[in-house]
Amino acid sequence: MEKRIINPWKWQDARNYAQAVEVKNVQSTLFVSGQTAIDDDGISSDADMRTQLIKTLENLEKVIHKSDFELKNIVRLNVYTTEHSELFENFDVLQNWIVENGIQQATTVMEVKTLFETLKVELEATVVK
Repeated sequence: MEKRIINPWKWQDARNYAQAVEVKNVQSTLFVSGQTAIDDDGISSDADMRTQLIKTLENLEKVIHKSDFELKNIVRLNVYTTEHSELFENFDVLQNWIVENGIQQATTVMEVKTLFETLKVELEATVVK
């Protein structure tokens, strides 16, 4: 087995996790840690749900592209939110992104009590090539 850790920033090092892990054998699979609306300096957003969802998708894209994978190859996308009604009021952002990128994935959406600091939404993905 061959494994590669991908971290486009340095701030996650202090939190003891990788943004993505690529595992290779016959095929390659990328397991992406939950992405949120955190800026390049590791500062959590306190913006509204729509703004956080847009930033979360940008961060997910950044990790997947930095890993040399393609968005269209996302096969699993888990969505965690602290407020399902706010998420679904803004669900068009996620749906449009999925359609625009030709993604066909299994998805789980769940409401959780809290996320890190002021965050309202988190996305984790599995990507193949």
